[in-house]
Amino acid sequence: MPLFWLIMIVLAVAAAGYFLGRQRALASAGGNTRHLHSLPSYYGWNVAMKAAVPAFLLLIVWLLVQPVYINSTVSGMIPDRTVADNASRGLVMAEVRRTAEGLDNAVAEGTMTRDFASDMRADITDVTQRLKDAGQIVTSTVTQPVLNAAQRYRVMNATGTLWMSIAVIVLAFAGAFRGLREAHSDFRARNTVEQGIRAILIGAASIAILTTVGIILSLVFNTIEFFRLYPAWDFFTGLNWAPSFSGRGGSSDLGVLPLLWGTFYISIVALAVAVPVGLFSAIYLSEYASPRVRSVAKPMLEVLAGIPTIVYGLFALLTVGPLLVSVFGRDGLGWMQSGTAVMTAGLVMGIMLIPFVSSLSDDIINAVPQAMRDGSYGLGATRSETIKQVILPAALPGIVGAILLAASRAIGETMIVVLGAGAAAKLSLNPFEAMTTVTAKIVSQLTGDADFASPEALVAFALGMTLFVITLGLNVFALYIVRKYREQYE
Repeated sequence: MPLFWLIMIVLAVAAAGYFLGRQRALASAGGNTRHLHSLPSYYGWNVAMKAAVPAFLLLIVWLLVQPVYINSTVSGMIPDRTVADNASRGLVMAEVRRTAEGLDNAVAEGTMTRDFASDMRADITDVTQRLKDAGQIVTSTVTQPVLNAAQRYRVMNATGTLWMSIAVIVLAFAGAFRGLREAHSDFRARNTVEQGIRAILIGAASIAILTTVGIILSLVFNTIEFFRLYPAWDFFTGLNWAPSFSGRGGSSDLGVLPLLWGTFYISIVALAVAVPVGLFSAIYLSEYASPRVRSVAKPMLEVLAGIPTIVYGLFALLTVGPLLVSVFGRDGLGWMQSGTAVMTAGLVMGIMLIPFVSSLSDDIINAVPQAMRDGSYGLGATRSETIKQVILPAALPGIVGAILLAASRAIGETMIVVLGAGAAAKLSLNPFEAMTTVTAKIVSQLTGDADFASPEALVAFALGMTLFVITLGLNVFALYIVRKYREQYE
């Protein structure tokens, strides 16, 4: 049964249970709501929640567990001798899934019968040719172990989906039946429903925590796998970045220092642009601008935060890069050879970060009490002196936190770097040379038909873990600065 219809059936059972539970509760009270412990709607919601929530929980768990179980079972069917030296079992399983999908599509289109697609004794040549004729295969040949595994995969997947549908529907009806039995005048439906809603809210709040934990665990496990294949010392101290897929990583140099240098260099240039412009904009908007000007300028400034980063990347590639070449290139000062450089990416990234610095700083400056301004004016200070000697010192911890948060955003940027800074991993102080960052190399390492058991693919997870630790440290430090030096005003 398709997943959409399964969800619709559960929702229909829950909706029917709501109305039946409400009517049953009213009938038990003789139609007089004053004889009920709770409002009639609570009895209906009790039935609906008992029908839908357990069924959907089972559905989610089943959808998470079934692929893992099927993959592990089918993977054991593939003999080790059939896995080539230059291929991993993961790639073979990907071929198994593609073949199984091709068999399902061929059956759906009528070019292959269901029994023939599931026949483990079917001729490999005949099956391969039928898949090719139906346009459902992308490889030139399908080996017998892969075909057998694909047939077993689709049978197990279909069987698991069938049993999942039955179990979910049965659980939905069982929950609705239980809720209907409780729909009588003495049942404390309101208490039960409120406790259930509280549990649902706790579960929803836990999703973010569980997602974060899942991301961290995936990074940790794959990073550990990478360091089993490549020395950690060479990774963190190497001065050369030269991955090579020849020999499955035997000739690769995977030193992260050039990537970290490019990441920090471009971020420093970006902050050198964003911090002055953003801070001065915040000071003007909060201290000098009239309400009418502020109502127009602040939203227009924050529009920059809503522009997709790919647009900034194209702006860097097509506009800023050629403009810098015309000034600093061969026809100008002769410092810049091409439009892709640290300066190009840094300038555009700085423009992107202006709203982050400006908006946060503006809110922090506005949080300084007006009494401090009035006291400074009462002592004879001018507006500029009040800003320099009273407002900025009071808002400095928050401004520093805003700058550090903007730095974290700059370190994690990808598209502007890919289009504006180039792909060269090097250690250089020249801002007019092409460099690259950690995020750009993560994209390049995971793009294309790569063996995910090789160091060149697993290194992306090590790079991601390194970047995660760096940005986490910056965020923690920013929160520490804000909380330690924050001034509390009444």
